[in-house]
Amino acid sequence: MSAGSAAPTGPVPVVPAGPLPTAPAGRVTRLRLRGGWAGFAVRRAGGLLMSMTLLVLVTFLIVPLLPGDPARAIAGTSSSPATLAAIRERLGLDEPLATRFVHYLGDIASGRLGTSFRFDTPVADIIATRLPYTVQLVIPAVLLSLLIAVPLGMTVGVLTRDGRRRRLGVGFGTLAGLLASAPVYVVATLLIVLFSISLGLLPSGGATTPSALILPIAALCIGPAFAIARVVRQETASVLAQDYMRTARGHRLGSVRLHLRHALPNLVTSVLTLSGLVLTSLLGGTIILENVFTYPGLGTEVVQAIIYKDYPVIQGIILVVGMLALLVNLLVDVVLGIVDPRTLEGGRRGH
Repeated sequence: MSAGSAAPTGPVPVVPAGPLPTAPAGRVTRLRLRGGWAGFAVRRAGGLLMSMTLLVLVTFLIVPLLPGDPARAIAGTSSSPATLAAIRERLGLDEPLATRFVHYLGDIASGRLGTSFRFDTPVADIIATRLPYTVQLVIPAVLLSLLIAVPLGMTVGVLTRDGRRRRLGVGFGTLAGLLASAPVYVVATLLIVLFSISLGLLPSGGATTPSALILPIAALCIGPAFAIARVVRQETASVLAQDYMRTARGHRLGSVRLHLRHALPNLVTSVLTLSGLVLTSLLGGTIILENVFTYPGLGTEVVQAIIYKDYPVIQGIILVVGMLALLVNLLVDVVLGIVDPRTLEGGRRGH
């Protein structure tokens, strides 16, 4: 050191040997919970809890908001005021709204879902009898929709890629849009007129034979199948335009291997997402469809409950259908997380 330089003052900092300081354990845990399956579970559990709470509240408010008097519907229009008052007391309709809500929560917790005004039996028993018939329509309709939509959408997407076969693309888009937007009861009525009345090939209602399921399932799946096919066609065109697909075509891979091995896996996320939405909408569409075919499922039961002001049955059916829709969406999210782990970071694509 030169004589003219000043000597350093104060202690010289010493860098300790060994690993650098780490963040507190609690902070690391919070960071890990933001992503992956743990974060996904926290987000979806919170969302599911909020949705179920809102569903329970809405189904309870159906009773005081709907017009009509259940006591008069049970006793008849010529009943005396004393008779109506006795029925209201027996049904608990004269209790304060808060008390009725507490009883409603108790019925849900017990699994009875209340007692039917008409049959004086637990609503859960009525739903347990009717629900299998509705499921018997919904599940085959969803599977058939996918079996039609994915091959059809991919085929049209491949044939019309890069602007080829313009007439085919326009014709498919027009037909698919028309069928996808047609109300389910209109499709059901047309199928009955054609195959039951005109041709006499299939029964127009009931559930006594397997052939009676054909028209309801067909009416349910036609619209969703073409709605999914339109999306699959668009996604196929997008996938085929990617660089890795051009590279695969440059290696002169066979058409089947090219599209099934390289294109189809990249469509799974979109198809699964849309399938969850379609399945949810099918649960609602079945309610309407069953009345067209006089099918003994939840749909015909809820209409009868509305006519007779059987509010516990209305509440129970809406509550069960709503919870099934929530569970279906949760299942789709879990499957998407397994297929594409990137969706775990921000929930299902499209949320």
